[in-house]
Amino acid sequence: MGSQSNNGISYSTSEPNLCANNCGFYGTPDKGNFCSKCYKQLCLQVQPSAIDSLLCPSAPPALLDEVKPSSSVEQSPPCAAGPSKPKNRCGHCNRKVGLTGFLCKCGTLFCGVHRYPEKHECTYDFRAAGREAISKENPTVKGEKLQRF
Repeated sequence: MGSQSNNGISYSTSEPNLCANNCGFYGTPDKGNFCSKCYKQLCLQVQPSAIDSLLCPSAPPALLDEVKPSSSVEQSPPCAAGPSKPKNRCGHCNRKVGLTGFLCKCGTLFCGVHRYPEKHECTYDFRAAGREAISKENPTVKGEKLQRF
């Protein structure tokens, strides 16, 4: 009888398992009977070896140690500018739009005044896009002609 019942709720009274690494702490079954510290170390040891096997599965590990980058190759310094900021100005009047900018189908950001295609001379062909969308959604179905007697 490994469980007790109390008002319809059963509790397991099994003894806690010690860590499989014999470190003195208690392990959990979902981590393979390892404690949290040993499980973390095990995961860190397994991940680098898995990455190495994925990168170069055919090359033996001895060859990977021998390959070293040459000192004659110049490395470029990191970019001083960093990542470019997203454009947050109107494409027509160059006004700051902030969070209220409208992205048109032509790919340009516009303010509230120039958000409509007729206000900024949009180059996107809405009619052709509409025709194409309708033709994809509603394909023409032609049935066989009936033969008359």
